[in-house]
Amino acid sequence: MKRVAIFGSPGSGKSTLARHLADRTGIPVFHLDKYFFSPGWVIQADEVFTAAIAGIVANEQWITDGNYTRESAVAGRIDRADTLILLERPRLVCLWRVVRRILKNYGRVRADQAAGCPERLDWDFLRFVWNYPAKTKQIRQLLREQPADKTVVILRTNDDIERFLDRSGPVRERACSARR
Repeated sequence: MKRVAIFGSPGSGKSTLARHLADRTGIPVFHLDKYFFSPGWVIQADEVFTAAIAGIVANEQWITDGNYTRESAVAGRIDRADTLILLERPRLVCLWRVVRRILKNYGRVRADQAAGCPERLDWDFLRFVWNYPAKTKQIRQLLREQPADKTVVILRTNDDIERFLDRSGPVRERACSARR
């Protein structure tokens, strides 16, 4: 496992899984929201976002956290990935986690978000989370079409995730810098 693309609903645990996987493998994580948005939640031009993804997937090792399934954004990740993961969590779990995350981080920029994009209450986003199961069908189809040399993993429960992480190896020690 050197190049991993993680997909799933907002609130499914993509960023958390990516961080845990990085801790175990030492592979760097790229949170795609950081590249999709500019400050103030402005969506990047398609060519800027596509170029950012191309730069990421040109690396020998990476973990991407994010969906962005339009052809220009998904093709390079799918083609170069050796492992594709879909977090298929229940709709209410995802919605609850997103609401909890908003309440916890409201007004602050999370580490997995673009600079200048503080957490906010966005009804369109909550509607997107609620309707995400329809998008899961599209992602499942994309994963079904992959060649046999790719590892495709669908994780539905916390136990599934824990078992997957256990198979990924022990947590590696990382140097920590003191914060003052």
